[in-house]
Amino acid sequence: MSIPNASIQLTLNGDPHSLEAGATAADLVEQLGLGGRRIAVEINEQIVPKSQLADTPLANGDQVEVVHAIGGG
Repeated sequence: MSIPNASIQLTLNGDPHSLEAGATAADLVEQLGLGGRRIAVEINEQIVPKSQLADTPLANGDQVEVVHAIGGG
C-alpha cells in the first residue's frame, strides 16, 4: 500500500533534495531540466550508465551527484 504524496530525502550535489517516493534517477534528471544533455550521474559513489537511469530507483538517504558537460575550448 503506497502513501499518497510520500517523498524521499536525498543529498544532491551536497545539498538536501526531496523527490516523490518511487522516483528513478531518470525522473531526477528530468526534474532538474537536464534531459537530453550530456551528464554523468553518480549514486552512492557508483556511476550509473545513462542507459540505466530509468531503471535505477532512488532511496531515502542516497548521495547523488549530477554533473553536466559544458562545451568550450
